Amino acid sequence: MTAETVLSNARIVLADEIVEGSLVLRDGLIAGIDAGSARTGEDMGGDFIIPGLVELHTDHLEGHYAPRPKVRWNPIAAVLAHDAQVATAGITTVLDALRVGMDEDADLTLDDIRKLADAIEDSVAQDRLRADHFLHLRCEVSAPDCLNAFANFDGDERVKLASLMDHAPGQRQFVNLETYAYYYQRKLKLSDRDFQKFCEKRMDESSRNSGPNRVFIAAACRERGIVLASHDDATSAHVEEAIEQGVRVAEFPTTEEAARASKAAGLGVLMGAPNVMRGASHSGNVSARTLASDGLLDILSSDYIPFSLIQSAFFLGDMVEGISLPRAVAMVSKNPARAVGLDDRGVIEQGRRADLVRVRVDDHVPVVRTVWRQGCRVA
Repeated sequence: MTAETVLSNARIVLADEIVEGSLVLRDGLIAGIDAGSARTGEDMGGDFIIPGLVELHTDHLEGHYAPRPKVRWNPIAAVLAHDAQVATAGITTVLDALRVGMDEDADLTLDDIRKLADAIEDSVAQDRLRADHFLHLRCEVSAPDCLNAFANFDGDERVKLASLMDHAPGQRQFVNLETYAYYYQRKLKLSDRDFQKFCEKRMDESSRNSGPNRVFIAAACRERGIVLASHDDATSAHVEEAIEQGVRVAEFPTTEEAARASKAAGLGVLMGAPNVMRGASHSGNVSARTLASDGLLDILSSDYIPFSLIQSAFFLGDMVEGISLPRAVAMVSKNPARAVGLDDRGVIEQGRRADLVRVRVDDHVPVVRTVWRQGCRVA
């Protein structure tokens, strides 16, 4: 039997415009868009209907699994809690970011990360989840165990994205050592002398491991068809290295120079939605709002606050000159989907997946009222 749903009296956010009318959903797909139609159906009350959000980089899952030092939650329960939060924030497709390679402050182990991945994949197979989940490997290339951790995902078909990152002092996000000290010395409660030793060790690891690990992982991703991202590029030289390695997404460039070079090279420039909402990077790097205003921003990620993704889209569409709501919504749906080859979703168009979000805006804050994945209500 054909399953059909009609959503009427809606403001439908298409790729290039907003139309008032109705949507027809049939067998999990968008079957029709009727602008100005008086078609009867479920009355949306004039609310917005936007595509389901596509999240490429969220660090949110690990906190559900390890909510306190030395505490481990049931991995399936952690995945379910994370899934519920992202789905009710309007995210219908999520690439869960998992650490590959551990640094000094890591509370998790390689086995913990594989347990989380297994819990995601088992939950997908058992149809427990509201959102569609894939994997994103955050490869800390300076870590001595990076390649061993990467090998834990050999043959894993849910891996869609891998990012190359180096959080050693003096590198990329932490070129400014004062910023590094503010973050790590306070976090690890180190004396000045112990912090200096810590920095020397991390810089030595970066010097020995980063280059070979980048080359190996880049080659492996090309062979397996995994999209590659660079992370925290700061200079044009960093971008040139990324291009040579086959990178397609520039995650969180820390300077306008790197963002501009990435955009010119055709890379998808990704920034954090919390950066948009705060008006600045928490690490003192370039403002995502500035990049958006200058036409240098393609993709937004919720990073550490799931709801920030939909919040930032409506903020940019409402508050930043030159950015329409359809263009802002594309940054959280169409553009990220296209970046990782998920061409069946991310835009309201006939024949695409009926991944949709009903949104009302109150006092400039988007209120998620209903979420559908493949035409079925999940939130």
